[in-house]
Amino acid sequence: MDYRINQLPPHVMIPKRTLEHKVAQQDKSFEKILKDTQQSLTISKHAEARLSERNIKITDMKWQQIAEQVSLAKGKGVTDSLVLTDEAALVVSAKNQTVITAMDRKEATERIFTNINGTILID
Repeated sequence: MDYRINQLPPHVMIPKRTLEHKVAQQDKSFEKILKDTQQSLTISKHAEARLSERNIKITDMKWQQIAEQVSLAKGKGVTDSLVLTDEAALVVSAKNQTVITAMDRKEATERIFTNINGTILID
């Protein structure tokens, strides 16, 4: 009979629950980071200028709603969309999460929008 003590690999000594718990925590933080990254919109210089010169004010909460809806539209295959809010009409590239241009809602009634394949209405 062999009385020598054999060293066990470190992963064998850690209870299984602890390993699963650590993996779950890492996944959650990655999911959160991914979600935050996907739901942020970039405003092009052109759109920023249009928002400024047309005095269009959109709240942070409304921007968050727009970003969420654009993300959903992207998941459904939309590449370029028209986003209509109470304040403005925005043309947004869902493919790269960028606001391309913006105009006042009243001004938008006199326009024809081309090269879009989706529309998002936000109250």
